[in-house]
Amino acid sequence: MSAGPTLPRVTRVATTHIPTRHADFVAHAYREEDTGTEHMVLILGDLCDHAAGPALVRLHSECLTGDALGSRRCDCGEQLDAALAAIATEGRGAVVYLRGHEGRGIGLSDKLRAYALQDAGLDTLDANRALGLPLDARDYGAAAAILAHLGVGSARLLSSNPAKETALRALGMDISRTGLSVPARPENIDYLRTKQQRMGHDVPPVDDGWTTLLDGAVPVTGELAERYGPIVAAGPSLVLAQLGQSIDGFIAARTGDARFVTGVADRAHLHRLRALVDAVVVGVRTVLADDCRLTVRAVPGPDPVRVILDPHARAPGDAHVFSVADAPTLWMVSADGPRPAAPASHVDVLQLPRAGLDGTFAPGDVVAALAERGLRRMLVEGGGVTVSRFLAAGVLDRLLVTTAPLLVGDGVPGLRFEGQDRLADALRAPSRRFLLGEDMCIDLDLAGMSANGGRRGGDEHDEAGDH
Repeated sequence: MSAGPTLPRVTRVATTHIPTRHADFVAHAYREEDTGTEHMVLILGDLCDHAAGPALVRLHSECLTGDALGSRRCDCGEQLDAALAAIATEGRGAVVYLRGHEGRGIGLSDKLRAYALQDAGLDTLDANRALGLPLDARDYGAAAAILAHLGVGSARLLSSNPAKETALRALGMDISRTGLSVPARPENIDYLRTKQQRMGHDVPPVDDGWTTLLDGAVPVTGELAERYGPIVAAGPSLVLAQLGQSIDGFIAARTGDARFVTGVADRAHLHRLRALVDAVVVGVRTVLADDCRLTVRAVPGPDPVRVILDPHARAPGDAHVFSVADAPTLWMVSADGPRPAAPASHVDVLQLPRAGLDGTFAPGDVVAALAERGLRRMLVEGGGVTVSRFLAAGVLDRLLVTTAPLLVGDGVPGLRFEGQDRLADALRAPSRRFLLGEDMCIDLDLAGMSANGGRRGGDEHDEAGDH
């Protein structure tokens, strides 16, 4: 922090952790010594990792109606959620939650009085003026003091409000700004327009088509339409698989460390795939190795049903998919033994006959069992053994493989299945490719191979499920 104005005195009074649907954040409570006002900061990762550059920081003004009650008169609650999602996707950053900022600093009661005037036709600024109140009474000195106490002198501010950037610069911080926009709603579109036209807030970019894709239609143009249009247009039944790997074909180091093979853009891409399917399928070893969440956090969209292929019922009860009810979960276990008790109310247990000498599930049986439950669009996400078995069984319609500019040398392999003696007989399918940051994704249209002289591999009763 460079020299600047005297900042309020703040004291850290409590530290704990707060698990959210986005990530498990470290939480610090701070108290301003002069006023007694309490604030909170949620932190993910090392904010002072200078090699990683300035961290994402969101200064979020307290809004009881938007944050806690989900009011759509403003966009505060959705901005808070979007900020947490962005920080979780990057794996590093902080949200400074500022108390005493209700209604841009005028307080809860006066905010509701201003709402009543807005109901009568005034905009958000003229309503404050009619009440004899300041248009924006917020002060960011406490935020700068908290960040200084945390050792943060520079940051990338997550905000569409240039005034916050200006205020932090005046308080001595080295700040750049990244816009944070959420979709407008009929209830708040006039409010947002006033902030843009009269308060200088950023005008959000034109809809990129994602909402249209989530609704099951394909936009006429746009990058997302090109990338995900074929997946949406495939209709109600679709089996996808996805892997992220190094150039030399590994999805993790030899220790099992897979954080992260591919970059931020590919993780957002994976979350888009999750949002476009009914169910996401992983083998039990993925749960054991990664304690994965399998939810949609990096983009707007619904969480799919999580399907855990676990013939021998090895997944621990405290695994995230069992212990946190952030998405419905289907625990697929062998029908040979007694039915285990569901670890939690959001978990259903489905017993399925095993196939093969190693006692795993046939991919075709898994697909049929999920379809019977109405889960006809599914994403087989991990790990390499499970995806390879579904590929070899010939049940995949599309396979998306993202390759990172990374050489691992020795690790957990990605795709592996019985090959051919001649390259002329190797599996070849129509493909598309697109960049995801520094990574390259190749989308293989396996369902389109027969129409193009390609070859589908395997038998529908090859085994799957115990990655």
